[in-house]
Amino acid sequence: MENIFKQVQQMTTQMKKIQNELSKKSVTASVGGGMVEVTANGQKEIISIKIEKELINPKEKQMLEDLVCAGVNEALAKTNELVGAELTKLTGGMNILGLLKGLT
Repeated sequence: MENIFKQVQQMTTQMKKIQNELSKKSVTASVGGGMVEVTANGQKEIISIKIEKELINPKEKQMLEDLVCAGVNEALAKTNELVGAELTKLTGGMNILGLLKGLT
């Protein structure tokens, strides 16, 4: 039992380290042929959105909104992949019930 407790403590320490590292990593999604780029960090925070000036047209407002949503969704999906890859390193490939789901 004591050995399990030590392993849990080690895993908790490693999880904190991974979360810190993830905050420093980012992913970028490009949609609309590169007209909209969304960058998110490993903590699922959108840190930048870049929009080509050609898209900023009041007549094309709906298309721009759709592209921004698509870009944000793609960036968050890439963030989930990044988090999953980092957690897999921690768990040695084991999918610990709830652990991966709660962080991805």
